[in-house]
Amino acid sequence: MFKLEDTYWWFVGRRQLVRELLLRHRPQSSAITILDLGCGTGATLKEIEDLGTTVGIDRSSDALHFCRLRGLRNLALGDAHAVPVATNSVDAILALDLLEHIKDDVAAAQELARVLQPGGVLVATVPACPELWSEHDEALDHIRRYRATRLRNIIENAGFDIERISPVISALLLPIALLRLIQRILPRKKDAPETAFIIPPPPVNWALIMLLKLERLWLRRFNLPIGVSLFVVARKPAH
Repeated sequence: MFKLEDTYWWFVGRRQLVRELLLRHRPQSSAITILDLGCGTGATLKEIEDLGTTVGIDRSSDALHFCRLRGLRNLALGDAHAVPVATNSVDAILALDLLEHIKDDVAAAQELARVLQPGGVLVATVPACPELWSEHDEALDHIRRYRATRLRNIIENAGFDIERISPVISALLLPIALLRLIQRILPRKKDAPETAFIIPPPPVNWALIMLLKLERLWLRRFNLPIGVSLFVVARKPAH
């Protein structure tokens, strides 16, 4: 992940979308605290460090080691079951491809609401379309893929007001679906599941980044009908 995160089209596209969503929906304050829960190797934290005071939490000490290699310092070991942060203490939370790893995602969403200040914003992403479930999900320790209705119910039941929810990575849904179908048909090469990261040539990688940029421009005004992933922007009520 550390080797891929700075350049691989999927990571780059998601990171740029998240930054734009934060800029549009973050609390209007000169100094905000942003918590990236499940921060991985830290590329997103690095991308948004100019937007406020950033804090990264991950359950992997190896991930935090790579965050430190990026020069990040406000880090802690922990997970979404019991976030090691005080109640009502952060202005924004990123939960990027996090909930699908957690058995009790309802309790996790409630924990996110606990940590946020009233008026704070949550930006979350999850894999979409249960029909796309494959060996790739198993290798990444996913428990589920989401439909928008399930994600909406979880977030709203935790006490959030949803400001935006939409599929994303729409243009690549068909080729990814075909790849997953082939994975199901072909016998596994190994007993343990393997990820399906395909490293494209640099020109193709650049073209995919540009394709996601076009999606991001579209999302400034409209939602997408379908997509490989879902994002949600939700706010903790100010009262």
